[in-house]
Amino acid sequence: MSLNLLPESMLRAMDLLPTAQVPVTLFTRHSLREIVDGRGLSGYDLQLTSQGRELAYAWGECLIENTDRVIQHCISSPIQRCVDTAALMIEGADAVSAKNNTHHIEIIEQGLLVEPGSFVLDIKQAAPYFREQGALGFINSFVNNALPGMKHSIRGVLDVLELIYETHPTNNNGLSLAVSHDTILAAIIAVISRRTRIDQSEWPEMMEGLFVWFEGDDFADSQLKWVWRGQLGSLSIREFQRLEW
Repeated sequence: MSLNLLPESMLRAMDLLPTAQVPVTLFTRHSLREIVDGRGLSGYDLQLTSQGRELAYAWGECLIENTDRVIQHCISSPIQRCVDTAALMIEGADAVSAKNNTHHIEIIEQGLLVEPGSFVLDIKQAAPYFREQGALGFINSFVNNALPGMKHSIRGVLDVLELIYETHPTNNNGLSLAVSHDTILAAIIAVISRRTRIDQSEWPEMMEGLFVWFEGDDFADSQLKWVWRGQLGSLSIREFQRLEW
């Protein structure tokens, strides 16, 4: 199957991963979905296209074949296009893996992976701004802590990072999948990179993801490492938490 529609950054990212003995998580946007007009806002009912389904399968196949890893854990937004992306990536991984990939997709129901649920305290206050500003404007306001009804941006991102830590594989050659949405991914990347504004060119594409791993035996005292668009990043979770105050 073709990877022509895979964001080029993902192929480069594999070359920057640690050795296979270091478990990693791929926190990814879902694959190609149906397109609608509307300032980057999309309904929960939009499904993967046939190309999107083929791409998710091919990327799962490529990822396992080129990193010598096994999908040991998988979490997903409950939205169907995310669940389908996860299932198809696992199916693709099965096609080339001599070891058993997990077939269990843990659906995260409490909103941490649903846009913009992981960052919201009061949806009635926040929703009008999401509709008014569109996805990009909303996330830029969020990272600057300029919206009512929202968590502090660092707290919102820490909540997702802790979820990733808790579901991170612990064995050698381990890979965990976390399938979510562009707004969640965009906010995480902006905040951990200490950005106060992103533009449209920096917005995550469909099937584009952030590789992360942790150094340390406790989330609060760990060092977060990540790969995004050909760049390696690092931060201390303890120091990052202090910035919330």
